[in-house]
Amino acid sequence: MESLTAGMAADIDVYLRGGTYRLSQAFSLGTQDSGQNGHKVVWANYPGEVPVLSGAQQVTGFSLYDSSKNIYRAAVPVGTQSRQLFVNGVRAQRARGPLNPAGFTLSGSSFTTADSSYASFTDAASVEVVDDNAWKQMRCPLAGITVPSGGGSSLDVDPTCFRNNNTAVPNRQFPFNGAGLPALSSISYVENAYQLLDSPGEFYLNSSAGFVYYMPRGGQDLSTADVELPTRETLLTLNGTPGHLVPVNDTDPSITYNGSWSYSSARAVGDLYDDVHSTTVNGDSASYTFTGTGIDVLSEANTDEGGIDVYVDGTKTQSVSAAGTSRLAQQVVASVGGLSKGRHTVKLVKTSGTFLVLDGFTVVPDAVTPALDITFQGLTFAYTTWMLPATAGYIDNQAGVLWDPSHADAPTRIPAAVQVHRSSNITFAGDEITHTGGTGIDLADGTQSSTITGSFIHDTSGGGVSVGEVDDYYLTDTGRMTTGDTVSENWIDHVGQDYSDAVGIWAGYTRNLAISHNDIGHTPYSGISLGWGWGYASPCSMQSAQHLASCRHGTIYAGGNQILDNHVHDVMNILYDGGPIYTNGGQGNDGSTSVLAGNLVEVTNHTNNKLYQDEGSSYWNTYDNVARIGGGGWIGMWTPTIHDINIHDNYSDTSAYNNRGTNITFNQATIVSGGAWPPAAQAVIAAAGPDAGYRPMTGRIDDDDTAISYTGSWTANGNRGLGDYDDAVHATQADGDSASLTFTGTGVSVVGERSSDQGQVEVFLDGTSKGLFDTSSTTRQAQAVVYSTSGLSAGSHTVQVVKRNGTWSTLDGFEVTGVHNDTDPAITYTGASWQYYPSRGFGDYQNDVHAAAANGDSATVTFTGTGISLVTETNSDEGTLAVSLDGAAKGTVNANATSRHAQQTVYAVSGLPIGRHTLTLTKTGGTYLVIDRFDTQ
Repeated sequence: MESLTAGMAADIDVYLRGGTYRLSQAFSLGTQDSGQNGHKVVWANYPGEVPVLSGAQQVTGFSLYDSSKNIYRAAVPVGTQSRQLFVNGVRAQRARGPLNPAGFTLSGSSFTTADSSYASFTDAASVEVVDDNAWKQMRCPLAGITVPSGGGSSLDVDPTCFRNNNTAVPNRQFPFNGAGLPALSSISYVENAYQLLDSPGEFYLNSSAGFVYYMPRGGQDLSTADVELPTRETLLTLNGTPGHLVPVNDTDPSITYNGSWSYSSARAVGDLYDDVHSTTVNGDSASYTFTGTGIDVLSEANTDEGGIDVYVDGTKTQSVSAAGTSRLAQQVVASVGGLSKGRHTVKLVKTSGTFLVLDGFTVVPDAVTPALDITFQGLTFAYTTWMLPATAGYIDNQAGVLWDPSHADAPTRIPAAVQVHRSSNITFAGDEITHTGGTGIDLADGTQSSTITGSFIHDTSGGGVSVGEVDDYYLTDTGRMTTGDTVSENWIDHVGQDYSDAVGIWAGYTRNLAISHNDIGHTPYSGISLGWGWGYASPCSMQSAQHLASCRHGTIYAGGNQILDNHVHDVMNILYDGGPIYTNGGQGNDGSTSVLAGNLVEVTNHTNNKLYQDEGSSYWNTYDNVARIGGGGWIGMWTPTIHDINIHDNYSDTSAYNNRGTNITFNQATIVSGGAWPPAAQAVIAAAGPDAGYRPMTGRIDDDDTAISYTGSWTANGNRGLGDYDDAVHATQADGDSASLTFTGTGVSVVGERSSDQGQVEVFLDGTSKGLFDTSSTTRQAQAVVYSTSGLSAGSHTVQVVKRNGTWSTLDGFEVTGVHNDTDPAITYTGASWQYYPSRGFGDYQNDVHAAAANGDSATVTFTGTGISLVTETNSDEGTLAVSLDGAAKGTVNANATSRHAQQTVYAVSGLPIGRHTLTLTKTGGTYLVIDRFDTQ
């Protein structure tokens, strides 16, 4: 692409037509593909079309394999590797056994049971055991399945994986992790054997034989279904230089020590790999030959350190001092840059002080040259897999950050479908990332001033969004820091579908990161997790107060971060010891303050703190947050290494909190009961989540939507597995408790549950009772329509549901026939000819329309529901318009008529799978295309 961007005088727009692009390798861009002269290269969808960059192969030719179990089979190329399968866009479950199976005993590195059925499993080496334990998920493949002398089955775990997950769990301590444990010690479920294929929606891939097996869900016809088997790990990579930088330890054999150096290990003061070389003799030196353009020298600062002369290629370039007022580990005491790329030698010579300490070197192999000024807009990235856990297991640290025992327990992370390395001013706007076998998108390795905005990131095996690193804490070079990035106005849900420690938005060491106005929900662990390092940046006095045996203390570059106005809900569905918003490690090493404000956090399962400012969190201003509906305290700071946080002007429905931090300015939240939130809290609730222009039109409103007001003692539960919409409901046991919704539309249905423990509810519409409705049933019925009405005047209405009797009343949401005017910010008008016409006096809805005169101009709406209608005028000057739904052409419709008729239904579709959909209408004929309103359901 070098010729494409050379000498750019304007932005270059590259349009991708609709359709599926099956990638044989990742689409890779680098510095040569950057924008130039302040202009951008924009990769965008062709208006009205949906290009999908896919990492999957389509599977066809299914035939019935086992009629007694309704298992179908299709051939795939022998050797095909994948851990995921999707049928008609729905994730299939790798065949697995029951949750928390009883009867297993850990014996050595084997799980034994009296159940002999496991011994009949074929391809035992592909079977995995999974342990969801506290804040970690751990999984290991088996070495085999044997029969113990007394009978039954022995699931023999791969010994290397078992060692890494049990007997020798990596524990590098600050700044890499906290306690290290728990270890893999029990079985949450057994996965990936043909013999476990026993429930609709499960699949099994026999790679060596070349077959995929699937048990269809009700209504799925495999002769026509779109079955996608992902085989690619990454779909898009942006690579600046240098890539990921890892320090070499002081024990590296390439380092030459001259003089009377000594080696100290297990110092427990925060050194890289807990060891250093040191000398007390002036004139002693250490030399290191490297290939690159620069190098950092890692030492420690302390009162007994002194002067160092730095030579590069035999020439003295600087004199530095490592003297300090107290011990600080892993300090960059000298940095050399700007060298010509090639082979160089750096030499350190002790000149003064008691000690010269060497902890390691970080080589910068290439000049810092980011890929920059590239935009990706309106693209869909879908279908990836990640095969490492099949062989190495899943060696968890926390929040999708893993250990790599094959590289000296270096930290590593789940790979992303969209991977950005060392880039700047990269924009992702209005994209969709879905159906991934890893994380959605990752801004890694010092990516700066880049944005992820208005995107839909969902159904990921790993996390949603990752920003920053966990091993570059020591940086002093701002050009290599992760700084200035923005993650805003996104919808992120159903992450961690395979790896349950993953979170919606994760950030490591970052500076001036803004996480704002996102909607994050339905996660197995935390919603937002920002920061790393635990107590590493906290002074030794605080570490001592935490009763730590030693002080591992250094500096980190994080600071000035913001977590603002997010809606985080239905989190912590599987794991424990996390929360909707979780912070970790120090902020403010540069004197800045980070801000946690304006967030609504609610529906918290397995949560000890809704706002969880964990070990080492510091220099935060935490205010104007609303915490409601769910377990645990509204905020928690459990240990003295948490320090210098200002907490004020928050709102909560529980007074419980935990404050054992140091120098905490704590003001108790305004405690609210019965849902009677004061106006200031209501303003926070209303503003939380994406702004109006990024909200899809809604037909289906989930039970934890901010538009619903709950009065009384409602609770909420996720991950029920009972067929609820988004697998979560609100419920109350108190008669008189109510839930209300104000909507603009012509109809509404109340969606709840029918069951033996349910009773009667009273429904009010615009303040008038519509009577009592019985929700009791001898059998449980999920997503049951409790009440429904239609034919209302197109305008604002309020529906209220009040519990009257029975043990429980359950609300799963509302179905609304919503009416959305042509001015709705969710409508995107594309093309130069669009005009707005108010006060027409022709009977339009709200007396206004938008109209386009040029063929090719279009209007696009995204909606959540099962159907949509265009209600507009027909007239003699109107003509044809092309319809595209979810990127598929649906033909044309004609708005032409002999005379003007206002508010006519020109196009309608219903019966769509419940979820998010996109409709585009493009003018193809006549004088005008007129948009008056859209009705959603």
